[in-house]
Amino acid sequence: MSQAWHKIRRGLNTRFGFFLFAVILFCIKSYMAYQTKFSLGVKGSMQELILAISPIATALLLFGIGLYFRGKWAYCWMILVDAILSSWLFANILYYREFSDFITFNLIKGSGATSDNLGKSLMGIMRGTDFLVFVDVIFLILLLAIRFIKIDTTPFKIRYAVATTILSVGVFGVNLGMAYSNRSGLLTRTFDNNYIVKYLGLQTYTAYDAIKTYQNSEQKSKASNNQLKPVQKFLKDNHISSNIQYKGVAKGKNVFVIHLESLQQFVIDKKWDGQEITPNLNKLYHENDTLSFDNFFNQVGQGKTSDAEMMLENSLFGLAEGSAMVMDGTTNTFQSMPAILDQNGYSTASFHGDVPSFWNRDNAYKSFGYQYFFSKEYYDIKPGYVSGYGMKDKLFLKDTVKYVEQLPQPFYAKLITVSNHYPYLISKKDASIKEWDTGDPTVDPYVQTAHYLDQSIGELMNYLKKSGLEKNSMLVLYGDHYGISNNHKAAIAKILNLKQIDNYNLAMFQKVPFMIHMPGLKGGINHTYGGEIDVMPTLMNLMGINDPGAIQFGQDLLSKDRNQIVSFRDGDFVSPKYTKYGNDLYFTKTGQQITDKTETEKKEVDKIQDYVNKELSLSDSVINGDLLRFSKQSWFKTVDKSDYNYKKSAALKELSEAQNKKPTSLLKENKGKSTEDLYKTDAPELKGESSSSSSSDDSGSSSSSSSSSK
Repeated sequence: MSQAWHKIRRGLNTRFGFFLFAVILFCIKSYMAYQTKFSLGVKGSMQELILAISPIATALLLFGIGLYFRGKWAYCWMILVDAILSSWLFANILYYREFSDFITFNLIKGSGATSDNLGKSLMGIMRGTDFLVFVDVIFLILLLAIRFIKIDTTPFKIRYAVATTILSVGVFGVNLGMAYSNRSGLLTRTFDNNYIVKYLGLQTYTAYDAIKTYQNSEQKSKASNNQLKPVQKFLKDNHISSNIQYKGVAKGKNVFVIHLESLQQFVIDKKWDGQEITPNLNKLYHENDTLSFDNFFNQVGQGKTSDAEMMLENSLFGLAEGSAMVMDGTTNTFQSMPAILDQNGYSTASFHGDVPSFWNRDNAYKSFGYQYFFSKEYYDIKPGYVSGYGMKDKLFLKDTVKYVEQLPQPFYAKLITVSNHYPYLISKKDASIKEWDTGDPTVDPYVQTAHYLDQSIGELMNYLKKSGLEKNSMLVLYGDHYGISNNHKAAIAKILNLKQIDNYNLAMFQKVPFMIHMPGLKGGINHTYGGEIDVMPTLMNLMGINDPGAIQFGQDLLSKDRNQIVSFRDGDFVSPKYTKYGNDLYFTKTGQQITDKTETEKKEVDKIQDYVNKELSLSDSVINGDLLRFSKQSWFKTVDKSDYNYKKSAALKELSEAQNKKPTSLLKENKGKSTEDLYKTDAPELKGESSSSSSSDDSGSSSSSSSSSK
């Protein structure tokens, strides 16, 4: 035993021995992190083996560069590489924990657009065990510092260093071959980053992402009109007629698009601690003049909220990596709903109580054709008014009406709430329902912020009724994406009263609310399967706007001819018959897993998968190639971004001039008398102010839902 120990120590005291030791520690650490920190869906001994060897090639290559150096510089290089790779692994662990995905270069490039309050989010995500990824780095430094391992100054033969580099290439070849034998088309037919990390490792995924990012940049510079033809053919082949019964029923109406941040469908009609979580939304959901959709899914990728906005207003998917609004929102040509409505006589505005640069909105909205963007600078924000990612919803919506009433009618107004945003921060004075008791500190406050969001919607609805705006408006309410990520399975199971969570449950958990409310609308709960990509064509039909030949990947949710295929950003899908999620296949109606497909089932599933792959790849080609610059439509005039100025002084002057030119605003109709005093809120920040005092009769269901829990 003693002799073996001495041999090991002698080996460690050689440069090559230290190199092997560092590689082994790094690979063991990586494998353990892959198994415990990510949900990669590893199944079977073959995938376990592939996962174990996936870090080896990168470690041999990058650590092996140190073998070309002399003396202490070789050791410094290896430790530096280990520290950098460990930091990258650490960053991905934190990001993955909340977003179930890996960091991309597009995401890094756009990180400045989403960095507000990121520090608070990270502190909520971190766990003590995450720092174990640095243990091998610290261990190696300590061994050198106490001279347990001595620096080998003997020259290392170059041919051995070259042989190590060649070996790393060979190991990668073996890794790639094994990966492709288990999943063909890994790098050419996948929309899911989890697969690449599972089969090739995090470092290879990063290199792959860098190459793909560069290729996408090149794709735009080399794009031509011919690349639009396969897109047009696909849309023509899959074209369906919109629902004639609903065509134009909202013509000339104002349109409110109310963004329900991170709200998921499961909270609708759900109670906790004897209270309805969303009493106001529940009431709206069941009203006769509300079209409610109970099989409506979020389809976002890494862009989260920005992806939802991209789909809602363009019927284009977000990108597989990063945010399309951040990466392409400034430079691309779009045929967006705000621009189309502007050209059809609508005023268009978006409202958001945070900085205008968040998700690059200040630039992307100009490309979308928004006339006005009322961001943080337009609001009188006092201490205590902000929580998390912007102005508290009750305060934000109340202060928004002073601008809404100035918009010439008809108008299109998008109101973006933020209080139900991760990390679900809420003060005691704003909380009027008890936390969940799942034991997951990330999940438990979600019910409180969701309840607060619902109360703010109740207050807004009361104002719309009192001001008269409701009778002349169509309200569109949607949840933009999940609030509780798939990495909180135990908490999800407890909330849903399930013994365990499988991929079918997680797929159904991606449902978000979608409601269209308008007095006189023939409503009801619609069971069609759809998603955010379908919103634009649905609304355009309701408003009676004709857009023949438009590049839109969605279908009218009210059409009886819909294919009802819901494509997820990673290539999974939901259809009325089949659900594919996390590489597992199920019958949608029953949730029964399909392990052995019949020949008929295989053909049906393959046909759906082919449609999903084409839809996603063609949508990507439109954005990556900026192909809409080649699309010329008689009914649409290309947006000139220089026409828009979102600076407060300039925009308010323009709004004033617009009211005089077209005196149809609510303020003009009321002969200059504001309706702000009709807005009643129980926001504690405003208590004592006359404008906020309200009785239970004034605040209706919002106030009753609040007081019942106090």
